Amino acid sequence: MSATARPLPLYERVKHHLLARIAAGDWRDGARLPSEHELMDQFGASRMTVHRALREMSAAGVLRRVQGRGTFIQREQPRLALLEITDIADDILRRGHRHQARVIKLEAIRADAALAAAFGVKRGAKLFHSEIVHCEDGVPVQLEQRDICPTFAPGYLAQDFSAATTYRYLQNIAPAAEVEHIVHAVLPDPPTQALLEIGPAEPCLRLTRRTWTAAGPATRSILTHPGSRYAFASRNTLP
Repeated sequence: MSATARPLPLYERVKHHLLARIAAGDWRDGARLPSEHELMDQFGASRMTVHRALREMSAAGVLRRVQGRGTFIQREQPRLALLEITDIADDILRRGHRHQARVIKLEAIRADAALAAAFGVKRGAKLFHSEIVHCEDGVPVQLEQRDICPTFAPGYLAQDFSAATTYRYLQNIAPAAEVEHIVHAVLPDPPTQALLEIGPAEPCLRLTRRTWTAAGPATRSILTHPGSRYAFASRNTLP
């Protein structure tokens, strides 16, 4: 080191140490890092210093911070096929990870004006509704909110969707003849924040999907994903 060189700031030294351990394979993708307090003790640093190091590594996509759970090594971001209908459980298993589903709601509802228009029924008509949180290795990656035409899937409310996904059940009835996809970037409302275990400033990707069979409108699904944990992708052969 030259006489004019200055030592790195402590937060940079914390970053370099963590990056070196990641590069050495000391932590696998998805592994939880030591807590801020443990890092403070290890480096003799203030919480502000450790927090800055972790914040900058998170901004660079190296780490993923989950509110109330800790800081994790960011694995390759899962990608959902935009122009296809796929089973999220299969997607997660294909990556070698564990899928879990938590059923929040499974009930009959009455169509409001928007749902009546979407399904071509009268306002107040009976529909089925489900809300399910899908997790990858214990981390929520999708809130699935689905409305179903009862004539398309009359046994929907009797299913155990913690054991088998709605996708598998509905595909076994009849594949979609027509599909519409619309994607928005949104900020989550408080119930979504709680279910996905994210903060109010976490941007989300929301996919609204409508399907039709030969008999008419079948489903409307709203799939909400934390932006830091999921992405949409599509690859097609052009003529």
